[in-house]
Amino acid sequence: MFSTLKLMFVYLTLGSLAGIIGIPYSLMVGNINLLYRVAMWITKTGVRAAGIRVEVSGLENVPVGLSCIFMSNHVSNLDPPVELPSLPGRSSVLLKKELMNIPILGRAMRMGQFVPVERGSRRESAKASVEAAAEALRSGLHILVYAEGTRSKDGRLSAFKKGPFYLAQETQAPIVPIAISGTQAMMHKGSSAIRPGVARMQLLPAIQPSQYATREELIEAVRNAIADALPAEMKPLI
Repeated sequence: MFSTLKLMFVYLTLGSLAGIIGIPYSLMVGNINLLYRVAMWITKTGVRAAGIRVEVSGLENVPVGLSCIFMSNHVSNLDPPVELPSLPGRSSVLLKKELMNIPILGRAMRMGQFVPVERGSRRESAKASVEAAAEALRSGLHILVYAEGTRSKDGRLSAFKKGPFYLAQETQAPIVPIAISGTQAMMHKGSSAIRPGVARMQLLPAIQPSQYATREELIEAVRNAIADALPAEMKPLI
């Protein structure tokens, strides 16, 4: 629990200060890039304060000069703060709509073109989320997506949602699969307690949507790539 307190202290103190100063500044200059860099530094600092060491490999697999869709497995609430600061450039994220209601943070995420997604949403809402994500890609951002839609209950890779792959086919943006491990043991689903440890993040070779005839084939290719890179205890049973 001490690790949790240290992470929250960093995020609440530095994050609030950055938001109070950075949001008005970003609105004034019409550019959020500086605030984004500061936010990523704060995010990384909080992770380190919690005793989490991040090992990243495969950055050479990110296509240069192209907006990409990073698709990751999802096993812990620690996944976003571990992954986002390690990604090149600036990334938007598909996330739960409720997170946009958090004071200061929600405003910053809207400015950063983060894309809210409603759980079990209607077709119109899902389409609006895909369109917003496509616009973020067209503006030069990357997109980070958790293809399972929610955290795995047992750490094993579960079924993928179709929405992110519709986005990939619509935009033809390259997909960079990410296999993350270690975070499932540091922060369990349903718990706020953090245990220090090592998080491993592996970026895999890019997959081009145009090379697959159907969405199902594309889903299978990305899921197999992530599954192959995960340790045995995290691989899907089927």
